[in-house]
Amino acid sequence: MMASKVTPQSEDYSRWYTDIVQMADLADYSPVRGCMVIKPYGYTLWEHIRDGLDRRFKATGHVNAYFPLFIPMSFLQKEAEHVEGFSPELAVVTVGGGKELEEPLVVRPTSETIIGHMYAKWIQSYRDLPLLINQWANVVRWEMRTRLFLRTTEFLWQEGHTAHATEAEAREETLRMLGVYTDFAVNDAAIPVLEGRKSETEKFAGAVVSYTIEAMMGDRRALQSGTSHFLGQNFARAFDITFSDENNALQHVWTTSWGVSTRMVGAVVMTHGDDQGLVLPPKLAPYQAVVVPIWRSDDELSLVLEAVAQVKAALEGSVRLKVDDRAELSPGWKFNDWEMRGVPLRIEIGPRDVQNGQVMLARRDRPGREGKRTAPLAGLASAVQDMLAAIHQNMYDRALAFREAHTTYPDDFEGLREAVADGFGVAWWCGSAACEAKVKEETGATIRCIPLDQESGHGPCAVCGETSAERAVFGRAY
Repeated sequence: MMASKVTPQSEDYSRWYTDIVQMADLADYSPVRGCMVIKPYGYTLWEHIRDGLDRRFKATGHVNAYFPLFIPMSFLQKEAEHVEGFSPELAVVTVGGGKELEEPLVVRPTSETIIGHMYAKWIQSYRDLPLLINQWANVVRWEMRTRLFLRTTEFLWQEGHTAHATEAEAREETLRMLGVYTDFAVNDAAIPVLEGRKSETEKFAGAVVSYTIEAMMGDRRALQSGTSHFLGQNFARAFDITFSDENNALQHVWTTSWGVSTRMVGAVVMTHGDDQGLVLPPKLAPYQAVVVPIWRSDDELSLVLEAVAQVKAALEGSVRLKVDDRAELSPGWKFNDWEMRGVPLRIEIGPRDVQNGQVMLARRDRPGREGKRTAPLAGLASAVQDMLAAIHQNMYDRALAFREAHTTYPDDFEGLREAVADGFGVAWWCGSAACEAKVKEETGATIRCIPLDQESGHGPCAVCGETSAERAVFGRAY
């Protein structure tokens, strides 16, 4: 699996992405159309994403639970907008145990309905609120066009579902969890994201308001990387989730839901990867550093391996470390292999390094001589931690600079057309669904979000010219 086999991004970005996912051993195709097999290296990456999010959820008072994969069809039909939005994507079981089922069962596309049913049983009093539950699960959505990690028939995700006594608490929760996603994207995945709300056309089916974090990929397309929804009382009324308030009056709860999926793996690949393979942020990488011993003779091998043992002792417990002592492969082959897999830091140790009491550090985010420097064995743990932090910051800064270089602020429709051909167009929008539809029809771009961070003032809608109070981010998306 050498980098020379990778289709260059400039030649065919879609093919490049598929090459990287497969050559870096992240995933492979399942015999079932639209499904994927997540390989150990890819699953470890997902585990680190999961762990980074899970820590944040628990720090904000959420607990994990698990709800059934099968949902009665009648549950989805209780919330009209919800069933209408998901109907084209449903996988439905009609036969079980060799017999036709009395009621068809939907394979979970999302869990608002089954969780709403359970919450109606569990919540009786204001003392039961807020109820803050998350689950890690798989879901099935019958996608027509699929791509590994980005859009698959079955995928892994987390979905948080909370119930609150007041509208204000639920709205606060919705934005709090959006902030949790932003914090993870920036500080773990090194991905700059835009926080904003979805338009009415683009919001989650059944939500009052949907919020999103949007990232720009290496081909200048947008990727919705996490969503948080204020559901109001829609599902509470549909499933009769009520509680007795402090005055003993019966009230419907206010609910939220929010989720991030294995799509985040695709976001990491496309934000940071290059023609040599993956470039992984240190906090998420399966291995943060790989040690490559270099020797020509048995005498050199013995000398080098003693130094490797010292490095291992110095770094174990603070760095996820891999020692590549495969004797049948050349150092150059190993370098290419670990570059493909995106390991943030390579530690090279040869006989001369041992004599000088040092190692060679090679950064994945800066290939070639620019990213290489020596470091003494004494104090190596501190030097490695500093370098991993510098790698993360450089990856984030580079991704942010890329997004900013491909974001423009057009004043009219032609300018907007040019903007979305090269990335994001941030333009005044009147709020009209007709103007939104015209942009999509004529440019292929959609409103990715209405940014929460808005400049004050008014301006002419880039589509119709009407006075507008908000800007929207338009872009072509996955």
